[in-house]
Amino acid sequence: MQLNVKVYSDGAELSAMKAIAEQENIQGFTTNPSLMKAAGITDYLAFAREAVATFPDRSISFEVFGNTPERMLAEAKVLAGLGEHVAVKVPIIRATGEDNTAVIHELSMAGVQVNVTAITTLAQVKLAVAALEETTGGIVSVFAGRIADTGVDPLPLMRQAAAICHTKAQVELLWASTREVFNIVQADQTGCDIITVPPKILAKLQKFGTDAETVSLDTVKTFDQDITALGFSIPVPAAEKQGKLQV
Repeated sequence: MQLNVKVYSDGAELSAMKAIAEQENIQGFTTNPSLMKAAGITDYLAFAREAVATFPDRSISFEVFGNTPERMLAEAKVLAGLGEHVAVKVPIIRATGEDNTAVIHELSMAGVQVNVTAITTLAQVKLAVAALEETTGGIVSVFAGRIADTGVDPLPLMRQAAAICHTKAQVELLWASTREVFNIVQADQTGCDIITVPPKILAKLQKFGTDAETVSLDTVKTFDQDITALGFSIPVPAAEKQGKLQV
């Protein structure tokens, strides 16, 4: 299947990132504090420096940790200085609920590639795009998967978000919080430029194009393998053993 959307790997385990990088369709990486916590990262900058050195020619996003404008600006400059291909993730709002558009605009005006993250509404998309300097560009990350988790179809919002983002030539829309392989197809169909995908979902890309009957057969074979591994059997009366069905 030919897709236009760029696929980024989403994670913070360097060994997994190296393995995924061998796939030709992986064009970049994203990380976030929750992923770093899960990966057991204890030295943020050491991890970031090693990741940049390992993937010097691919986009990679690192997030600020601060929760005040001053702190975020200072941290963003440190992260941006790690490499030319680094994008600095700044949430559209702080934990207090206040928006970060002033921070985003100042960084963008200074030439920092900002990945505006944690977006879930069209209003936030508009704020993010307005804050990004057109000559610098940036990434607008909409958490489509988290929107879907609330029982709302994210596709209409993603289509509208794409139209808004593309009013500025250097601004890209990113589909975040991917839940399944088909989200890659949906991201492509709705006009997204990038989708971030966890390694466990990237591993399923090899199934693209597999026909439904093959999927069915593979499923039954997996069941049979697991039944054998479990050593289970269901005791049946003698008549049934001889193939006689009693009802």
